[in-house]
Amino acid sequence: MGVLIDLDNLLDRLRPLRPKNKVVFTNGCFDIIHAGHVDYLEKAKRLGDVLVVGLNSDSSVRRIKGDKRPIIPEKMRAKVLCGLEPVDYVVIFDEDTPIRLIEAIRPDVLVKGGDWTPDRIIGRELVESYGGRVVTIPVEFDISTTKIVEKIVKLYCP
Repeated sequence: MGVLIDLDNLLDRLRPLRPKNKVVFTNGCFDIIHAGHVDYLEKAKRLGDVLVVGLNSDSSVRRIKGDKRPIIPEKMRAKVLCGLEPVDYVVIFDEDTPIRLIEAIRPDVLVKGGDWTPDRIIGRELVESYGGRVVTIPVEFDISTTKIVEKIVKLYCP
């Protein structure tokens, strides 16, 4: 069971785990959790020992995705993520990018989905500069929150 935690407490918990454990970091909105998210998080966890998920706050999601998002409030999104087996820690961030978290956490592995090209991955250069790995995980399921919302609108709001 994962834990919703603030950055300072997360750093306190990670300190004694290093250097024997490999810390993996990923981030996202995780608005409506679907099979693609679960598959991605399972594969991310296999890359190390501790999986930390940076979760965009509601205001951050609105800035990135528009005024109609998120569908699910941040505390509820965090609760669902914490209930997923691969997730160890969830930390909510309010910025548009997770760079502040990446700088503080200094993950051994930074992970994004295969739909992200390496040049677009925030924190890639930093992680690689200290010998960390940046991994993209191929998209296994052709699904997204946007596609789910579009299907619901098409079915119920003709």
